[in-house]
Amino acid sequence: MAGKTETGAETETVAVIGAGGIMGLPIARNIARAGFPVRAWNRTRSKAEPLAADGVHIAGTPAEAARGAGIVITMLSDADAVTATMGGPGGALSVMPGPNAEPGGDRTDDPHGPHHALWVQMSTIGEPATKRCAELANGRGVGFVDAPVLGTRQPAEAGQLVILESGPEEARGRIRPIFDAIGSKTIRVGEAGAGTRLKLVANNWVLAVVAAGAETIALAQGLGLDPGLFFGAIEGGGLDMPYLRMKGKAMTERNFEPAFPLRLAAKDADLVRAAARDRGLDLPVADAIADRLAAGAKEHGDLDLAATYLTSAPDR
Repeated sequence: MAGKTETGAETETVAVIGAGGIMGLPIARNIARAGFPVRAWNRTRSKAEPLAADGVHIAGTPAEAARGAGIVITMLSDADAVTATMGGPGGALSVMPGPNAEPGGDRTDDPHGPHHALWVQMSTIGEPATKRCAELANGRGVGFVDAPVLGTRQPAEAGQLVILESGPEEARGRIRPIFDAIGSKTIRVGEAGAGTRLKLVANNWVLAVVAAGAETIALAQGLGLDPGLFFGAIEGGGLDMPYLRMKGKAMTERNFEPAFPLRLAAKDADLVRAAARDRGLDLPVADAIADRLAAGAKEHGDLDLAATYLTSAPDR
């Protein structure tokens, strides 16, 4: 199915695999609201069913979602989920058109051209898994774009994600309207894999801010101080950060509704640690954060990342 959005952009059908999650659901919704036909799949179907109100087709399998889609987006929790839904038996790749697969279409060997499907991998899965995904795509003759995002529930719902795009230049014209529908900014990083590496760097900073903030708030309380005094002390200075304030508020109010679940943050911290070790880097702070988040995730994994505070101050 093809046509134009209200702004005149060319459309093609988009499949969103993992369309019932904290990130996947708003991504699918914003693409649909931008005027693109959307097909969606989620392991727990009921979580994706609200998308039907926006005209999204809810599929029963990843292959059903991908059938007829020019662009297939994966937004799933981890590497195993991505490779299983795409490359496993009955996976989405099994129905995605490769070279010369479009009946009556122009014959071309360009896997990023208009008669080939594109796989846009937006999950945070680390370097080895991203390489494996690229190999799966190449084996099928499907174009591959590595484009993880910065942002959690609220930016996803507002269409304000930051997209770390890496992959072939030839694919950029096709994916730009999709990225415009879900993000406020797209950063071109380089060839596929570079986006994942930048996501690891950014996540290392995010996790460090939250972990240090949690211990700072616990320390203030342990010393008999209102944490608000700390935030007043740094207000307006170089160390004042909106993200720290947001997570700090969640900690002091003990409101851990998940925008970024702690179990996924722990997974991401392990990806950072693995990447550092592969390059012989000595990052003791990153190691300590990974251990700390893993410990918290055992008990509070489905709560927000801010719940790492509970490990430092369980009785506060």
